[in-house]
Amino acid sequence: MKKWFSGLLLSAACLTCPAQTGTGFDIAVNISDLKDSTLYLAYHFGERQYLRDTLILDNRGRGEFKGDKALDQGIYMIVLPGRKYFEILVGNDQQFSVTCKFNDYINTLKFSGSDVNTNFLIYQKRWVEMQRQSSMISRRIQNNSQNGDSVRILEGMQKDFEQKMKDYLKRVYNENQGNLLAALVKSMMPIEIPEFSIPSSVQNRDSVRAVLAYNYNKDHFFDNIDLTDERMLRTPILQARLDAYFNYVLVRQPPDSINKEIEKLIKKCEGNHKVFQFIAVYLFNHFRESEIMGQDAILVKIADDIYLSGKADWVSTKFLDDLRRQIELLRHNLIGMKAENLVMNSYKGIYVSLYDIEKEFTILYFWEPDCGHCQEETPKLKTYYDEAKDDGVEVFAVCTTADSSDWKKYIEDHKLTWINGWDPERISHFDYYYDVEATPMVYILDRNKKIIAKKLSVEDVPGFISNYRKYFGSGG
Repeated sequence: MKKWFSGLLLSAACLTCPAQTGTGFDIAVNISDLKDSTLYLAYHFGERQYLRDTLILDNRGRGEFKGDKALDQGIYMIVLPGRKYFEILVGNDQQFSVTCKFNDYINTLKFSGSDVNTNFLIYQKRWVEMQRQSSMISRRIQNNSQNGDSVRILEGMQKDFEQKMKDYLKRVYNENQGNLLAALVKSMMPIEIPEFSIPSSVQNRDSVRAVLAYNYNKDHFFDNIDLTDERMLRTPILQARLDAYFNYVLVRQPPDSINKEIEKLIKKCEGNHKVFQFIAVYLFNHFRESEIMGQDAILVKIADDIYLSGKADWVSTKFLDDLRRQIELLRHNLIGMKAENLVMNSYKGIYVSLYDIEKEFTILYFWEPDCGHCQEETPKLKTYYDEAKDDGVEVFAVCTTADSSDWKKYIEDHKLTWINGWDPERISHFDYYYDVEATPMVYILDRNKKIIAKKLSVEDVPGFISNYRKYFGSGG
């Protein structure tokens, strides 16, 4: 519960769920010190909020949110003037009343005819207080960081209080079995990681224990949330769990491992098409926007398994056609794949082949002489090349424009001695195989022409090659 509300989007949700059929809803509101004012009934959907209904209070501060069809169940908000709001639970029973004072709605809020909302209100107040106490202990630990004895005592207090919070969640869950509050509280319960017994003969026992704990948490992360319960769509909880899982739990995993976890997640939600749709859209957007190198392989698999396979019945034919074209541009240049060979004419007037390069690393550089960004980056790459060309590094530069005079002049003026490829007719289809839609663009290949990096900035090239040598040895 908050005193203000930001980001209320008064629009329909992009992913809609038809209203439930039933006896309808009737939520009576009485705010005696707020007359002739407009209130909104809004709901959570993922990380956003959307308008569902509007009412104008009469001169006694009374009004009703009312409809012939039942509301989709979830967490709703009654939004007051000044963007203040309080949350309510909309479950099976959608006929109840709520009263409060506008000037002190947090402390005067009461429900009649809705035990689940009365319990929800008690839970919210208690949970906010417990979070406040937990934060206070954390601050004391930080303030006493130089005092080892105090830190040990406070960390013990913190551990005990965390257990107290877990016990409270379990009690609320047990007391509300079968209703929406129980489902919400259970979804917030942390995974209980068992104590792993590591034989004393095992080296690095702490590291082994940490790996086992990580894997257990990863494998059981969604145990406490029912991924076939569409009520979770109209709460912020499902989105938050997905964010935590993909931004923190799996963030250091390679694409193949993440793809396997996505397969498991999809199987968990396939029993409810609306939840499946929400999670599929979340995954597509998350990995489409990812700036982590190599995760375009995850996007390709999501597109293949869900969208291009026909399972995404919520998208248009045009969307699928555009997606198919975009994915085709990614298929041939994923990290770990062998780069497509490029054979083309060159500045020296002889044909050159990418595969003929025998250096430890090949920097494949797409550029244009008149591109402003290229004019900044190309001299930086030349500086690095001049230092590294005798240390196992070659540059295969492909000019993407058809104007040979500007290309030749730039090469001569800047003394570019690397391999300068020239394919104005794009016979090699470099733009297709390497998804060249903008310049400059950098790929790094190992000795066997396997793609080990893509779309790096020139500034990142030296550091990447140095680290690759450190952790993986020579480039192939």
